[in-house]
Amino acid sequence: MQLVRSTETPWTSPEQYWPTLEAATSELDPPYGVISLEALAHNAFDMLDRAAGKPIRVASKSVRVRAVLDATLALPGYAGVLAYTLPEALWLAETIPDVVVGYPTADRAALRRLALDEELASRVTIMVDSVEHLDFVDAVIAPAARVPIRVCIELDASWLGPIGHIGVFRSPVHTPADARALAEAVVARPGFTLVGLMGYEAQIAGLVNNPAGQALRGIAVRQIQKRSIAELATRRGEAVVAVRQVADLEFVNGGGTGSLESTAADDSVTEIAAGSGLFGPHLFDNYTHFHPAPAASFALSVVRKPSPKLVALLGGGWIASGPFSADRSPRPVWPEGLATLPREGAGEVQTPLAGAAAEALKVGDSVWLRHTKAGEMSEHLDNFAVVAKGAIVETVPTYRGEGKVFL
Repeated sequence: MQLVRSTETPWTSPEQYWPTLEAATSELDPPYGVISLEALAHNAFDMLDRAAGKPIRVASKSVRVRAVLDATLALPGYAGVLAYTLPEALWLAETIPDVVVGYPTADRAALRRLALDEELASRVTIMVDSVEHLDFVDAVIAPAARVPIRVCIELDASWLGPIGHIGVFRSPVHTPADARALAEAVVARPGFTLVGLMGYEAQIAGLVNNPAGQALRGIAVRQIQKRSIAELATRRGEAVVAVRQVADLEFVNGGGTGSLESTAADDSVTEIAAGSGLFGPHLFDNYTHFHPAPAASFALSVVRKPSPKLVALLGGGWIASGPFSADRSPRPVWPEGLATLPREGAGEVQTPLAGAAAEALKVGDSVWLRHTKAGEMSEHLDNFAVVAKGAIVETVPTYRGEGKVFL
């Protein structure tokens, strides 16, 4: 798989894009996933443009396909992976020399493997946000019995504004003083090497700021994001200065697909983590400042017609994580004019869809859907058919297809 910048944008014409993918995959039996190589390349280069020269570390949880990770990392401007579990990081580090685990770990077996393998320990960095994490590692394998373990401190990037906590509950390290105190604790402990600082601004990167049909909410979100960006730039900058007085950091990571521009503008950040924008799930249809292509999608079979304007698909309950709401469900996109039923939604075994387009559908036809998020779709598929210029050019396995399920 090779990603090449193109000026063509067929996805902007749904009546052209989806039938082309359908024709290319007509011999496949649903459920199957498809990656449009042109759309994936468009998204990868658009993210580089938005990052304005700052390196992008690929968030693997938003992909979960080795071939896509490798093709993206082959582009100048992408460097390293942000993994989501330590076992995954150890697996990726067999071929990728720079993997940071974005979340703390309590996996004893994985920690022992990391601590006893000098090459893996040089390639993998674990995340900590408290002395308790250091204690846990020491309890698993004593400093004298292991090679030094690379450590990154997570800074809480949420906004404590006038309306309370905005963002996600992750690290307890919020202030520059908090960051310095933990940095001092890491440096003072044998068996650890402090190499990085990370902060994920979920309220900027992952919060849609132009929700459909909610103009007032969009205005409010954009104001919150503007104020949060300013507050975080100051606080993160001070935290970086404080930590650099204790340790010579190799990297300061921030951001996400939705905040590439503002994170790139933060001089204290040396790299940006992003991944969801590669696949362009339907969550990103509701941002003002970028519009990724629907590069990854999946098709399901019509297996029932309860009435002329109602069809039932086999499967479809690929619900995205996050707060329960209708926008966590897959979105039918082709044929146009189909929608899930409020009382049933997307089901584990069947998904009823209603709409005028249902009348022309018959048993055995396919309906195309997009997931709310990106990598979670890969947990339902063994592989993706990669389509370019109207034909399948290769088939690439997902983590699941390689026999790997990390969460």
